[in-house]
Amino acid sequence: MNLGLAALAQKRPEEALACQRRALRLDPKSADAQNNLGMAHYAQGHVAEAENSFREALRLAPAHANAMLNLGSTRQIANDVEEAEALFRRALALGVDAARGNSNLSLALMEQGQAEQAERVLRQALADRPDYPEARANLALALLTLGKLEEGWAAYESRWAVEAMGAPAPVLPQPRWTGQKLNGETVLLYAEQGFGDTLQFCRYAPMVAAAGGRVVLVVPKALLRVMATLEGVDTLLTEEDDCLPAFDYHCPLLSLPFAFDTRMDSIPGPPAYLAGDPAPWADVLAGMPGLKVGLVWAGKSRTDQPHAVAIDQRRSMRLADMAPLLDVPGCSFVSLQLGPPARQIADSGLRDVAERLADWTDTAGLIAGLDLVIAVDTAVAHLACALGKPVWMLNRFDSCWRWFQQREDTPWYPSMRLFRQARRGDWAEVIHRAAGALAGQPAQ
Repeated sequence: MNLGLAALAQKRPEEALACQRRALRLDPKSADAQNNLGMAHYAQGHVAEAENSFREALRLAPAHANAMLNLGSTRQIANDVEEAEALFRRALALGVDAARGNSNLSLALMEQGQAEQAERVLRQALADRPDYPEARANLALALLTLGKLEEGWAAYESRWAVEAMGAPAPVLPQPRWTGQKLNGETVLLYAEQGFGDTLQFCRYAPMVAAAGGRVVLVVPKALLRVMATLEGVDTLLTEEDDCLPAFDYHCPLLSLPFAFDTRMDSIPGPPAYLAGDPAPWADVLAGMPGLKVGLVWAGKSRTDQPHAVAIDQRRSMRLADMAPLLDVPGCSFVSLQLGPPARQIADSGLRDVAERLADWTDTAGLIAGLDLVIAVDTAVAHLACALGKPVWMLNRFDSCWRWFQQREDTPWYPSMRLFRQARRGDWAEVIHRAAGALAGQPAQ
């Protein structure tokens, strides 16, 4: 059993699974082995199997606090957040590690739109264990959601110690740039999370240049061409390039708000900072009379991260859910959707140009010729706003921290309008409001 835990800690879940199964053959009534088996299943993304193991552990030992906490995590991923909250609270009452239990509880509270309560339980978690990185990183999300940016950015630096929040920080001999005065020094900036994060926070690169730095920017290959339109970048590289030029400082893109001490009243919200060329799309655009609208209805799951998959399920809808939009007269629609959800286009009558969207520059060119983009919370929404295009974002109930609370606008993007779910999972009401607003748009 302990050997299995060691294998799991070393990221060898298959070996951990085999070890726990051997332990259960030796002692079929071991609740600890069942709990550990569930953890191994969870590490492989097998959430249903993990839940079965945690429930079996609790059948064998109803007061098993860790199994109760772990079961809560599987129920949260299954989008039963109320049950997850109840299980987390029961685990705390049973004596589970208070910092870990409150950190998990905070995520369930955040999903229910209770950021203030999440902040309180996270501060309790940190009072119990000040060096617990998960609690500090989760506190960052609560603080940023609440608009408490000064403390939030500082706490968000804890993300590097939390595996679920992305890759570990690169080990570089040069110092981090945290806002030091620049006089021609070269600053290496690099993407660290998804396409949307890169598109949102690359806006800070021209600010580093304006502060006196020479900017080297490293981005995913698919973004290379569109990032070439960003001002202030001296050298642009992809993550696949082997050699870096000499540099004096480095900074990940999502640490730039911290370096610039970004507050609510100083969020840089330029009308546009990227560009697209609509000329290659003249044939498509010519066949779109009236208001030209691009649609995106689903995100892309990171299938190796169960929590990310659950978020994607909540932020995404079906194309069929958008039917009231497609019925609005005076509008022409084109799909900007890629990936498996694009298969829903068949028989919908929606214009499908997926085969021509080879990279983000192609998408930027098409968006540049549109009048409006209506999208769920995906990278396409970020791209369209970075191009200065009007964007209506259809936002899930448990909104991402960057959209704050109870707002229909955002200081990050002057051209964005937010249509938030009033109830968890209720896209029909959101689409009804968006369709009404679309019907009131002036004809082009």
